[in-house]
Amino acid sequence: MSSTAAPAFTFIDLFAGIGGFHAALSALGGECVYASEIDDAAAKIYQHNWEMQPAGDIIAETDPVVKVPPHDVLAAGFPCQPFSKSGFQRGMDEARGTLFGNICSILLEHRPSMVLLENVRNIAGPRHAHEWDVIIRSLRQLGYQVSATPAVFSPHLLPPSMGGRPQVRERIFIVGTYVGEERAQEDVEPVVHNRPIDGWDPQQWDLGTILQDEDEIADRANYELTPTEQHWVKVWSEFVRRLRAAGVEKLPGFPVWVDAFIHLDDLVIHEDTPAWKANFLRKNAQFYTEHESLLNEWLADFDELNGLPSSRRKFEWQAQDAASLEDCIMHFRPSGIRAKRPTYVPALVAITQTTILGRPLRRITPREAARLQSLPDWFDFPGQPDSATYKQLGNGVNAGVVYHVARAQMARSGDRWDRILAATPESIDDVLD
Repeated sequence: MSSTAAPAFTFIDLFAGIGGFHAALSALGGECVYASEIDDAAAKIYQHNWEMQPAGDIIAETDPVVKVPPHDVLAAGFPCQPFSKSGFQRGMDEARGTLFGNICSILLEHRPSMVLLENVRNIAGPRHAHEWDVIIRSLRQLGYQVSATPAVFSPHLLPPSMGGRPQVRERIFIVGTYVGEERAQEDVEPVVHNRPIDGWDPQQWDLGTILQDEDEIADRANYELTPTEQHWVKVWSEFVRRLRAAGVEKLPGFPVWVDAFIHLDDLVIHEDTPAWKANFLRKNAQFYTEHESLLNEWLADFDELNGLPSSRRKFEWQAQDAASLEDCIMHFRPSGIRAKRPTYVPALVAITQTTILGRPLRRITPREAARLQSLPDWFDFPGQPDSATYKQLGNGVNAGVVYHVARAQMARSGDRWDRILAATPESIDDVLD
């Protein structure tokens, strides 16, 4: 948002999406002087909320530096690309011609004080070990002191008082401060660690803290389940209810497969069956044998679950001692209907995986999804379908986590950042809301 005060620093926002980095860095007093985003729909939302039009995909151009102004911080949620292994230069030579290589070109040209990159966790996994090595070596060759150990963090690890959110969204942050090439070769600890902050217990999260009041949800019918989906929930709600009524204190912790219900004495497992599947088959047979009468009555009352897709004939209970399915949140997954306590939700993804509330029975709304990404309620998505909004939020960064990571990097980056830390609170919520 525009401001008459002199900015504490300037930043550029590459692969900007709808502006999660912008939210965090502007909350720290920064001013965005350049943004780029190739997706037109996301760029429109960015322009609407941040009052600046992102350029197209200039980062993919041969010479992107000519359009990028000087800046203090380069932020980018960049896509991971395979690098050429020709010659195994393990650094900038291998990065040339890629999107990350163009980021390096901008860093070489402008030497911003700080670089803040975000990516999915598996960029530091064994399948991408070469890419990770190239990224770290390239940044060090450019004079940026970065950790070779991945900095992984998720919003559910931050307590509410520090701007956390009830969402598991583990992401890699590659954060560096310009110190010159010689000092940059010294390794440092990751700027954040993948564990709760200040003794916070993530099991204390209550998803209700981000939910809208039912009477304030416009077009509420859009978020209700279809009759078919409601039937799926009714089937498994009755499954849980009957087991609880029968005194079953501990529901199965393994995936329940109705198509594997067979008496234990009749179980035959072929020798070529994978070990994990054989284990589940045995557990389902044991479960069915122990509760045969109850389960047969349940199946009979619901026509043996005929007509339910294979994935809806499977059920994953991760809600511990919850009394009923209505007390849970659910996700319709290819592996089955998963139920868990309404503490925190899995990472936001496409609309087909949107979290479902057991009570009231509906999907979370776009506003609630935006809150899970630490975006304020004034941030809106005019003129587009909800499916586009869910997609943009699922592709975005969590602004509260970026705010936390950026402050942590500023704290280790020298005197020039001290006044920013002194002037800004620990939580992004105290600035944006």
